[in-house]
Amino acid sequence: MKVLIVGGTGMIGAYTALHLREQGNDVTVAARNALGDESPVRDFPVLLGDYTEQTFTVEQLSPFDAIVFAAGQDVRHMSGGVDQAAFWEKTQISGIPRFAALAKRAGVPRLVQVGSYYHHLRPDLADTVPYIAARRAADEGARALADESFNVSTLNPPSILGAISGVSARRYGRIIAWAAGELPDIPDFAPPGGSNYMSATSLAQAIWGALQHAEPGKAYLVGDENLTFREYFQMLVDAAGGTRSIDERDEEHPLLPDAMIVQGRGNTMHYESDATETALLGYTQTDCSRAIAQIVHTARRASV
Repeated sequence: MKVLIVGGTGMIGAYTALHLREQGNDVTVAARNALGDESPVRDFPVLLGDYTEQTFTVEQLSPFDAIVFAAGQDVRHMSGGVDQAAFWEKTQISGIPRFAALAKRAGVPRLVQVGSYYHHLRPDLADTVPYIAARRAADEGARALADESFNVSTLNPPSILGAISGVSARRYGRIIAWAAGELPDIPDFAPPGGSNYMSATSLAQAIWGALQHAEPGKAYLVGDENLTFREYFQMLVDAAGGTRSIDERDEEHPLLPDAMIVQGRGNTMHYESDATETALLGYTQTDCSRAIAQIVHTARRASV
């Protein structure tokens, strides 16, 4: 299968590109800029473009048998002082369905969108949180294009565990240093609440499963392990070789500030994935501990 991965230089996209190539696919990554030497997908064919600026063309997309859209932007990509409504409109609400419509006009048979679990699990949150409302609009807008000629589906994953060389690894540097006991000024507690977590490896497997088996127009809630934030922090400490025990405290934590807990501090986003859908998509579960150990290894290499 000839596959284009939009967002292929990001963490999820890179894991997916590597996995799809291992399955024998011809994979191209789409990126806004030329790839650096540290990128794990630097030896892949590259298609330069920016979906938010509508720079892709029908002619560029038409050679592909499938597209994986893994470039949906979130609160981490929003710079200070930006018009939030305009940002979400451009990057999510109209930006993603518009790109999907272009793929359909280009005659691409299949598109898998990587979304987010918030609106799938808690649709009520979309009524009060603009980011979640934007994710829902992007998901529903793209899937509305599905028909007999265009199989478009969405995978809505939880918090993803993974790191690649470059910015992704450096982003974990501070929390890994804390986990290893190198930042004693940061307190040893976690805020209340929790999330479902899933490894980037498992998500890449689910994407490959969706490319082969997804039902047109369907959204799949994928996931793996339910962890409290205290359990997640403790797993990081253990993987980094720390010996401390992490307590839970109803306070904002500098490594997991309230702004990053979309559902609100003290709330959990826990669920069990549908067993039939999990089997259909064919992804591994109980993979979080391995993924966290890999994150620690990758982050430490990046700091050397």
